[in-house]
Amino acid sequence: MAGVFSYESSEVDWCEDNYRHSETVAEYFNTMSNIIFFVVSPIMLYLLHPYARERSLAVHLVWVMMIFVGLFSMYFHMTLSLVGQFLDELAILWLIAIGYSLWFPRRHFPSFVKDRSSFSRIVLVITVVTTLSSFVKPTINAYALNCFALHIVYSLGIEMRSCTNRRALRLGFQAIGLWVLAISCWISDRFGCSFWQKINFCYLHAIWHILIVMATAYGSALMSYIDAHYEIPYSLPDLQYWPRDSWAIGLPYIVLKGTTKTKKSC
Repeated sequence: MAGVFSYESSEVDWCEDNYRHSETVAEYFNTMSNIIFFVVSPIMLYLLHPYARERSLAVHLVWVMMIFVGLFSMYFHMTLSLVGQFLDELAILWLIAIGYSLWFPRRHFPSFVKDRSSFSRIVLVITVVTTLSSFVKPTINAYALNCFALHIVYSLGIEMRSCTNRRALRLGFQAIGLWVLAISCWISDRFGCSFWQKINFCYLHAIWHILIVMATAYGSALMSYIDAHYEIPYSLPDLQYWPRDSWAIGLPYIVLKGTTKTKKSC
């Protein structure tokens, strides 16, 4: 049992040279890049609080879970242990499940699902089954998680086709663009390692960490806006950027401008 906690007990090893910069940290830059989780998550918790207070405080679980993803990812890349791998991957799985339960548009529910509570229970069952299945072949877990992420990107694309709000459309393109850049770094690090080693640039997985946090921030703000548009239209949702809205760059978040129950066009 102790073996699963041992350094390099996982079969997954990324392109960065192990122990090159530290005798106790296996992948130094892959480990340290997770600091972005602990910087962005508290800010997003704060920025999304007015929306969460109006809609559901469960919204905060997304960014609380992101903190755990960063913590477990840091532990995994520091040790390359099997336990670290499982903690990292399962935290991401449950983060995705929370996002589905909160934000998957009601109009895309299967015909036999009547409300969000029923949908959330189905998501819970699927997540539990997937959690148990992840122990069968750990090396394929990351690919399965990326399939879930691909479906989220596809769902965002579907929503954007019926949206006329220019800010929301721009945010959608930014979110998808960040995800494409992030997944390109992930794939390139995984399958093009020999090339990156030749040019002594083995940091694409560390860059993936930074880009995926930003993609999540942009995606969660957009899904919050879409959810508010359908579920609490009287709140007159709008989008802004922190630290300054006039920059139109930074961390996006949703603001609620109204209290009268007036329908607003997306």
